[in-house]
Amino acid sequence: MSETEAPAYQVLARKYRPETFADLVGQEAMVRTLRNAFAADRIAHAFIMTGIRGTGKTTTARIIAKGLNCIGTDGTGGPTVEPCGHCDPCRSIAAGRHVDVLEMDAASRTGVNDIREIIDSVHYRAASARYKIYIIDEVHMLSNSAFNALLKTLEEPPPHVKFIFATTEIRKVPVTVLSRCQRFDLKRIEPEVMLGLLRRIAGAEGAAITDEALALITRAAEGSARDATSLLDQAIAHGAGETTADQVRAMLGLADRGRTLDLFDMVMRGDAPAALAEIAAQYSDGADPMAVLRDLAEITHWISVVKITPEAAQDPTVPPDERMRGLDMAGRLPMRVLARMWQMLLKAIEEAGLAPNTMMAAEMAVIRLTHVADLPDPEALLRRLQSAPPPVQPTGGAPAGSIAHAAPRMMAPPHNPVMVPAMGPTMSGAATALALAPDALRSYATFGHVLDLIRERRDMVLQLEVEAHVRLARYTPGRIEFEPAGNAPPDLAARLSQSLQGWTGARWGVSVVSSGGAPTVTEAREAEARTNPLVQAILSTFPGAKIAEIRTPEARAQEAALQALPEVEDEWDPFEED
Repeated sequence: MSETEAPAYQVLARKYRPETFADLVGQEAMVRTLRNAFAADRIAHAFIMTGIRGTGKTTTARIIAKGLNCIGTDGTGGPTVEPCGHCDPCRSIAAGRHVDVLEMDAASRTGVNDIREIIDSVHYRAASARYKIYIIDEVHMLSNSAFNALLKTLEEPPPHVKFIFATTEIRKVPVTVLSRCQRFDLKRIEPEVMLGLLRRIAGAEGAAITDEALALITRAAEGSARDATSLLDQAIAHGAGETTADQVRAMLGLADRGRTLDLFDMVMRGDAPAALAEIAAQYSDGADPMAVLRDLAEITHWISVVKITPEAAQDPTVPPDERMRGLDMAGRLPMRVLARMWQMLLKAIEEAGLAPNTMMAAEMAVIRLTHVADLPDPEALLRRLQSAPPPVQPTGGAPAGSIAHAAPRMMAPPHNPVMVPAMGPTMSGAATALALAPDALRSYATFGHVLDLIRERRDMVLQLEVEAHVRLARYTPGRIEFEPAGNAPPDLAARLSQSLQGWTGARWGVSVVSSGGAPTVTEAREAEARTNPLVQAILSTFPGAKIAEIRTPEARAQEAALQALPEVEDEWDPFEED
């Protein structure tokens, strides 16, 4: 490089990289432990640093390496927690060119042969430094064979060798390696600390940037100092002067937080037209629909947390006006509504990622969210139904065409919980028919007994078809006449006759008639259920709702009995004493 050539620009993440333990931010616990270890000369032979990206794992490894090998400005210093930064070892390690401090990227050198090179070289003393230090970044990427090859050397290294590992996936590191290292968990940098760091860097660079813009960068960095300084570097270049929050928001592709709160409020009010107009306006202004959905989910989470712990609203990255709006919403919105909003937004984000058009998916999500916003939760709905007066019944008898007029009188034997239409002969005729019936049919005096038999034989398909499709016209023991209902199977009569004959040993005649049948068992149950005031209130509250299934307590008990395992009597217990 010629003398007149300007030095190359260095990004802020490298320019302001910590050089000493005092420069590390947000890792006070680790710094205190290392300071005490250096002061007491209790320095471990292996360290492992873990944490999310950009919290200082590799930086800490280099600082430890400098502290171990620093000789001071006069060349007589020993290991220290405050490396001078001016001696030859400090400058060489900072530049990454010291011959005795070897940095290895385990992501690109994962095999056992790479570890074998380290094992072969540890027996030789350091060329010029006090310690030979091996820094292995992303150590979790090593293969199992490589980890196993390293174990013996890692457990008993020569006195002049130190190992420092860094990883973002600590769970992928074998426990046999972890047990041989002193572990430090580097935590996310708190927002207050991050804001102070960004202000110092911006001031040192002479850059004008608003506090709201710094808060946006801090929130986007998610506790990573490297991410924050990289975003700050980009924001300074983007602003070309004083950098404002709007410029940072446009740079990050974020929607205006205030407008997102407005959209959230519209959704919670159930105002679909206004919500669709707002998301369309944000889309026209350059906001990413996926980012808008994520922001809505973030606001839902934040308001939920504020509702439980109001102290969470004192986040320094949240402006005062947003804090007041969040506290107001947390006081107004019930937790069930927020939980439902969260679940639906998670589903919407997943669908938006699969949809061919993200904007359409976002609009459909907003429509769904506004539609359910004013729906009561189950507890409130039950209270409303219980407190509502029952529907007024018409006086003077049921009108023609009503259920009460159309459905004939129902009766069932005392032992049979299922209601069966009482069609066919009169009581005297039924008694005569029963007296003339064979002995095998005397136990089936009514159609209800036939249903009991089908249920006892556990023929669920035949039972469901008989209850749903048989409109009984006439019944005598051994003879059934019915009108098929709906889409009844064409072979129902033949299968019913064959099954009854096989079960009872007597001949059964089952025939189909064109008219005159009573309601089916299913229709009779539904007709009875519709007379219940609570069911009537539900049907009036939800127009178009249908009764899908009616299950009596007796039916549930029988189903549970069928599914239960049979008891084993006199089961041999090998541990039982005679």
